Order: sequence, then structure tokens, then C-alpha cells
Amino acid sequence: MEPKTLFDKVWDAHVVEKIEGGPSVFYIDKHLIHEVTSPQAFSGLEARGLKVFRPENTIATPDHNIPTENQHLTIKDELSRKQVETLTANCEKNNITLYGLNHPYNGIVHVVGPELGHTQPGMTLVCGDSHTSTHGAFGAVAFGIGTSEVEMVLATQCILQPKPKKMRITIDGELQKGVTAKDLTLYVIAQLGTGGATGYFVEYAGSAVRALSMEGRMTVCNMSIEMGARGGMIAPDQTTFDYVEGREFAPKGEAWNQALAKWKELKTDAGAKFDKEYVYQASDIEPMLTYGTNPGMGIGISGSIPAAKDVDPTELPSFKKSLDYMGFGLGDKLIGKKVDYVFVGSCTNGRIEDLRVLAGAVKGKKKADSVTAWIVPGSKQVEKQAIEEGLVEILEQAGFKMRQPGCSACLAMNDDKIPAGKYSVSTSNRNFEGRQGPGARTMLASPLTAAAAAITGVVSDPRELF
Repeated sequence: MEPKTLFDKVWDAHVVEKIEGGPSVFYIDKHLIHEVTSPQAFSGLEARGLKVFRPENTIATPDHNIPTENQHLTIKDELSRKQVETLTANCEKNNITLYGLNHPYNGIVHVVGPELGHTQPGMTLVCGDSHTSTHGAFGAVAFGIGTSEVEMVLATQCILQPKPKKMRITIDGELQKGVTAKDLTLYVIAQLGTGGATGYFVEYAGSAVRALSMEGRMTVCNMSIEMGARGGMIAPDQTTFDYVEGREFAPKGEAWNQALAKWKELKTDAGAKFDKEYVYQASDIEPMLTYGTNPGMGIGISGSIPAAKDVDPTELPSFKKSLDYMGFGLGDKLIGKKVDYVFVGSCTNGRIEDLRVLAGAVKGKKKADSVTAWIVPGSKQVEKQAIEEGLVEILEQAGFKMRQPGCSACLAMNDDKIPAGKYSVSTSNRNFEGRQGPGARTMLASPLTAAAAAITGVVSDPRELF
């Protein structure tokens, strides 16, 4: 048999029918939905007189619009309240499992799926959200879809999808002290640019990737979309199996043994061909920070923003426009730049490991008076664990503000907005103009780099501080 990539193995096993000269009818194991991209899909079903085909394969949780304070009270914002109420009504009507506001399993959809064991190796998962690629960390094929496709999956448990091309990105060696999974992924995106993986599904490989925890792997796969990829994935191994075993909805007993035997086959065969390959050395990566208005505009923290001579002349006008928005100049260094807000959270870095790293870094210290620091756990489970482990106490003693779970200031669809003109060091995934609020200026970074900024009040190298 011809050698297959990991992606081929999972993809091919889920093709129901190939359409000659067109896309495939592709089966979806798990459908994740939230309050923003599902209402129109349910309305479409009703208009056509259709029912949800397999409601047991769909999991719902509100996350984008929910407030991160006073969640026990009625949501004040009318649009947000209506969206959450509509999701609740649609789930009740269609017998779909809902982890509603204040449910012990509520949280960001891409945090909830893995921590509860809904996400498993070899699965296909979709959600009306671009960062669905997070789940690829388990050796799953996971990708974001549009609202019309959400309707299609609800109606048929399938989707029409052309098969993407395949890319492998290998990162070999060991990451330096103070360098995290977030730095690794920001480095790769800076190398390839925001369109460098367009049309591809990416497999991440190499010793540096293998050494990452599951939380770190989720961070890497989460941001695959930021370089244009359809999704990202990492072959499951013992780290994966140890993480999944014993979780609420993971297989148990003999079912676990059978699943494990299948999961161990989920790896790229020797000699399997990729359409494109890149290889990087972990030793070249330092703590990263973005300086512009897309995730590809990133530099090592000791480096400088490119000078005019280092920018493609055709891209210089848009490059300068981006710097103008950020209030930076060509050739500037970021070290020492003032920071007003620090946000640690989102589906990229809102997991328990991220809060542990943050608490470990700031323990016994105090944040700068000039910095507002919001720490937003990715789920009620993370929040509960952070309290039990004493992390919340450490962070609050350091002056950080613990909020309740939700997407929060990642995309400012609720009240958590960075004021216009203010600088935010954020552990989220996007730094577009206005992403964290109209006029907000966002620098993407790891929780460790965010901690350094919060303590000093300026952009600082975490390797020198912690």
C-alpha cells in the first residue's frame, strides 16, 4: 500500500462519497456550536422543515458574547442576551446537549471539548468558528465552517468539502528557557506570513513539537488558521493518550483499549509525501511579540521592527499604515514600550497550564500600577481548578483581576474592550485593527511575556525577569 500521511488516514476514513470533479461528502463525528454562528442555521432548518439529524453528535456552549463578570445576573447587552437565549431555545427544541451559562461545563468551545474528552484522536470536528483547528492537537481533522455549513452538518452530519493539500512543518531541537508553544507558533507564522499555508492542512512534527504538553500543542494548532491553513494537526502519542484517559466523555474499560489500539496507528507512514515541507530549529526561537495588525507581523523580543529597506516596496504603504495604527515606527525596538492592559485568556491560552505559568511567574510580585490585568479562564472547569490550586489567590495578591470564563477581550464582543489608543499585551490569537475594541492596539504574546509586561509596565524580556 502507498504510504499515507496522518491527515490522509483521518480524512479518507470519513469520505462518504467522492463527487467527480467536485468536493467530497465528508462525515463529521463531532459538531461544536456556540451562540454567534448557529441561530441562522437553526432558522434555515425550520424554514425547510428539517430536523437535526444526529443531535447526540452536537455539543453547544455560549462563549463569545457572555459577560465575564456577574454571570449569575441577566445579561445586560440586549444582542448578547438574545443570542444566548436563542441558543438555549434551539438546543432544547432539538435535544442538543448545552453547557449553558453557569453550567459547571460552560466555557470557550475549544477549551471545553478537549478538557471533557469530547475531542479524541482520529475524529473529524467542525464548528462555526475559525479556531476549531485547536482540536487537531489530538490527531483529529478539525476546521472552522460558515453558518450555511453549520446548517448542512445539523441536517445531515456531513459537509461538502474539497480535500486540502498537505504541508508538514518540522521544528527540531529544544526550546530555550522562557520560550513557549505560543512563541513557537508566532515564530512559524512570522516566517510564512498570513497566507503562507493557504489551501493546506498542516501537520506539525519534530522533537520540539513532541516535547510540548497537550495544552502547548493546542496552542500551536489553534493558530494554524493565522497563516491561512485550513487546519493543523499533531500525531497522537503517549502524551495525548495520558491526557484523554479518564476524562468525562472519553472511552472507558474495553472501549478504551479498542480506541487506543486504533489511535496508535494514527501517524504518518515513512515515505508519505507532502505537497510542501518546512523545517525550523527550536534554538532560533526566542520570546515573540507582534508589532503590527496581523499575526504574521511578529519579531523576537530582542529584535527590531523591519526598516524600510527590509520591506517589499509594494507592501511598504500597507506596512506603514499598520505601524501608524500601532503608533510604532520603522526600525523600532519593542523592549521598553509602554503597556496599558494585559489579557491572559482565550481559546489559545486560557487553559489551566497557562494560568499555572502566569501564577508561577508573578508569585510574590506586584503588577505595575499603570497596568490593568485581566485573567480570564477558558472554562468553569479551569476556573474551579485555578481556585483549588491556589492560583487565583496568587494572582489576586499580585494585583491581577480574575474574571469569569468566556472569550472576553480576545474579540471584544462583550464588555471586555481595550480603550482606543491603549496598548494591550494579549495571549489571544488576533491583533487586527479594532479586534480588542475600536482603536485598541494589540501585541500578541505568550502568558510568560504577558506576565513580564504586567509586572514592569513595559514590554520586557521574560528570560531576564523570571
